Amino acid sequence: MSSGKCAATVTAMLMLVGASLGAENIRKDLHFKVGKRPMISINNPYGPVLVKAGAAHEVVVTAILHSDKVELDQSKSHNRVDIISHLLPGSDPVSGMVEYVILVPPDANLTLHSDNGRVRAEKLQGDLTVAGNDGAIEVIDCAGGHVHVRTLNGMVSLNNVHGHVEIMSVGGDILMNGVTGTLVAVNSNSGKIEYEGDFAGDGEYAFTSHTGNIEAVAPAYASIDVLARSTNGIVQSDFSLEPKHAPFLVRGANSLSGTLGKAASSVKLFSFSGRIRLKKRQN
Repeated sequence: MSSGKCAATVTAMLMLVGASLGAENIRKDLHFKVGKRPMISINNPYGPVLVKAGAAHEVVVTAILHSDKVELDQSKSHNRVDIISHLLPGSDPVSGMVEYVILVPPDANLTLHSDNGRVRAEKLQGDLTVAGNDGAIEVIDCAGGHVHVRTLNGMVSLNNVHGHVEIMSVGGDILMNGVTGTLVAVNSNSGKIEYEGDFAGDGEYAFTSHTGNIEAVAPAYASIDVLARSTNGIVQSDFSLEPKHAPFLVRGANSLSGTLGKAASSVKLFSFSGRIRLKKRQN
């Protein structure tokens, strides 16, 4: 990526973040040369983190500090880059906010953290670990790596993601569109789980909730082995599944077990009191 295109990309991403460079804001620009599959870690207690694929062997960080109550700690060791928003005495969620826009090599492995800010990662091929509390987490057009997401109440959205996916949420909703892989494991306490895709990849898809509803939308040609149960909720399916033996008693409207097509992928949907619905996509 040329320097002109790189600058244009950073500018566009800053506009997406919505940063306004007023007199009270401080802008920091950092550049690091890295090798293949670098490890990048960003720890930002307050504020959004946007990461997108950029040029190979280069990490470009643009940070907007909202006051002098926060500073950046940076370090580079071998093929690892660490950036930390260091809160100073008297800082709070407003004065301690930092807005990050980061361009990394597509094969970079990333660890991202923000307590209350939105975290967004796009067009990456390496491993991705994201942790948050209340901010939304978005993963878009990523393939080939492991994706691990942990949040308390932030909404999690994955679009066009292929690989090994694990998501854990306490109260945030989890929305997945076009997500496939050898393992797609999702666990939520009270948030809803929604999936739209074809369950491809001969993988294992395991969605578990306590009180949240689970809804999975798949095409008529899906090749799946389905096991679904809600202890105190209703289980519904738009598909005519071929019956099969289940490890539990399939009874009434609380559970179902069966196969569709060649049953290439395993689909397990479990909830304690949430409603489970397997819907057929209309197209």
